[in-house]
Amino acid sequence: MEHVHISGNENGVRLESRILEERIQQAVTAGARRLTIEAFGQHGIGGRLWVSATEPVQVTVTGHAGQRLGSFGFPGTTIEVMGPASDDTGWLNAGAHIIVHGNAGNGTANAMAQGKLWVAGHIGARGMTMTKHNPRFAPPELWVLGGVGDYFAEFMAGGIAVVCGVDAPDPEQVLGYRPCVGMVGGRIFYRGPEQWVSPPDAKHVPLGDEDWQWLRAGLADFLERIGRSDLLPKLAGRADWHLVVARSPQEKLTKKRRSMSEFRAQVWDGELGRGGLIGDLTTLDRSPIGYIVTDELRRMVPVWENCKYLPPCQSSCPTGIPVRERWAFIRAGRMDEAVNLALRFTPFPATVCGYLCPNLCMQGCTRNLDRMAPVDVRLLGRASEKAGMPELPPITGASVAIVGGGPAGISAAWQLRLLGHNPVVYDREEQLGGKLSAAIPESRIPRAVLEAELARARQVIGHVQLQTPLTPEEFQSIRQRHDFVILATGASMPRTLPVPGKERLITALDFLKAAKRGAAQVGRRVVIIGAGNVGCDVATEAARLGATDITLIDVQKPASFGKEREEAERAGARFLWPCFTKEITAEGVLLTDGRLLPADTVIVSIGDAPDLSAIPEDIARERGFVTVNQFGQTTDPRVFAIGDVVRLGLLTQAIGDGRRVAETIDGIHRGTRPLSDTAEIADAQALRHEVMDPGNLLSETIDTTRMHLAYFDPRRASFGSVEECASECASCGLCRDCGTCEAICPRGAISRQSLPDGGFAMVSDPKRCIGCGFCADSCPCGIWHMVPNTPMG
Repeated sequence: MEHVHISGNENGVRLESRILEERIQQAVTAGARRLTIEAFGQHGIGGRLWVSATEPVQVTVTGHAGQRLGSFGFPGTTIEVMGPASDDTGWLNAGAHIIVHGNAGNGTANAMAQGKLWVAGHIGARGMTMTKHNPRFAPPELWVLGGVGDYFAEFMAGGIAVVCGVDAPDPEQVLGYRPCVGMVGGRIFYRGPEQWVSPPDAKHVPLGDEDWQWLRAGLADFLERIGRSDLLPKLAGRADWHLVVARSPQEKLTKKRRSMSEFRAQVWDGELGRGGLIGDLTTLDRSPIGYIVTDELRRMVPVWENCKYLPPCQSSCPTGIPVRERWAFIRAGRMDEAVNLALRFTPFPATVCGYLCPNLCMQGCTRNLDRMAPVDVRLLGRASEKAGMPELPPITGASVAIVGGGPAGISAAWQLRLLGHNPVVYDREEQLGGKLSAAIPESRIPRAVLEAELARARQVIGHVQLQTPLTPEEFQSIRQRHDFVILATGASMPRTLPVPGKERLITALDFLKAAKRGAAQVGRRVVIIGAGNVGCDVATEAARLGATDITLIDVQKPASFGKEREEAERAGARFLWPCFTKEITAEGVLLTDGRLLPADTVIVSIGDAPDLSAIPEDIARERGFVTVNQFGQTTDPRVFAIGDVVRLGLLTQAIGDGRRVAETIDGIHRGTRPLSDTAEIADAQALRHEVMDPGNLLSETIDTTRMHLAYFDPRRASFGSVEECASECASCGLCRDCGTCEAICPRGAISRQSLPDGGFAMVSDPKRCIGCGFCADSCPCGIWHMVPNTPMG
């Protein structure tokens, strides 16, 4: 890609630091490897360009760079600032090379772990503080042409600093006031008169031949980078240079500590007798025990638990869609597989996941724990509009009748066909889809998306008989003609209010159906009794049809939420509660407290109930719903019931019911699940409030405290693409193959091993592992788990 120029000023307005960083990241992601950044005080420029490890990135900064330039810099990144830099330049640098053609502020190279920083001027206070050095990598380096500010190298734990002292205001204070306080590691080269360093923490040592050769070579490189090679002769006098190192722990020890063995012999046993207070109770050997480091003597053992637990997103989804695996496919560049995977769990990946679902998976996302935006599964759902036809096995199984062609019935038929059975759908309506087709407004779901997914479902299911009213006789005939029957008739009878004037009421279901057909009419003033999500849909449609004064009332705080509530409020609807209806009059709704809510149209939205008039008495029911066991089986072991005919719930719960029942029927037909063992009916009242999630019965959810979200950007408030979502997914319980555990293990005990099936496993060598837990504490996905070692017999 050509050289990219990015300005921190747009139309005369300074960009926020996060916006500028996003544009830099986007440019690098698009292939840019040479960038010029015109800075206007923005922070953090040049950091976190992870691609530079394999494809070097050159960043040139003009203008005025803000704080934390190059923070979290990565190997392969080179940042050149054509002027001065602000505070904390190179903060937490992990490998970048930074060149500053001017002075740098306070905190320069603060906590730097790798990389090099060259400054052509002076730096402020507390430079090179809290630096560190992992012996597996080259130490961090700071080169300063001038002098440094106060408290230089405070708490320095590793790395190398070179201070040339050129043009320093006071040659006696090249290292500033009180340098090296708390220094515990690293080396400092400085030029000029020998200066004071913190006596308890640091000391001067002779400059050896090897150190001088290193310094000479580094000086030449440093001066060339800042364009001052002319100074090399001036700085080449060995006698002008001094070397400071940290004192060893032994040197810092001012008082000899008494060992435990001395204490036991001289105090414990000496004053209390052998064994001390418990000498008559035990004869334990109290000789020193050597430090246990590896193998069977470790206290803790790391276990790689990849794919052992469900992620919170999947366990929150009643449909059981493996969201985590779909994001993993996208990270691997396998978009088609990510889209098609959803078809194994739902026939409506776009309609429901992309538009209608309240997205319980996003509510359960681990990122919420750190107040980070959950990855947006709606984008993945809408991308599923392009999902193709699933592969269909030959029909070799049972004949199953599904009574009801709504989401639950279509889901059951879809899953049965994928399992090789022969489903037949019966529905009384003129078109397939139930309330999806007949009642949900087009403002909630585009017509083209729904029609495409219904067409695909019909093609998969094959046998659909519409305009088939269900009577007791028809039900008995269906039961005799098929091996199994699934009741999925939903809740098709709207509830109303037993108050005077109820004949003036329009039910929400009737209104929404009429609105979808283009046959609904409303007055200017509309009152909706019931302020749930369906009531909000009614409000939105009423506004579309011309209503200008819309009020939703409820006996309690409205339970509506999400897009439905937002659309109703956007349409100007008001919400009132608590309100108890006394009478419906020609003027409007009269409340029990005497208030009259004027209305030209009154719509009641207090829920729907199943129509069980065609269901025989041998199929048990309770409180107007069919009772089933945990497998969806009724008191007739060959008749199942799913969706709203069992309990009112979400679309995803109905779809999950269909999958669960299909798997049960498949098991009975194949003989892996006895018919009689599944016929015990569960408590219907409890079952109606239970979220049935067939994909989640075999595994528990991972403990979210095992994940580490520090690897992800907490500033991202939204996502623009599925690729962005996939990169920010914590992949809870599924290894991202990032290699962090392998890199961080201090003993090199962890290695990646390829498996015969094309997969991989991270393996810990017990001969090397000391059970320190670094792998578990650093794994972003929570894969490693520390367990107590097996006690020795």
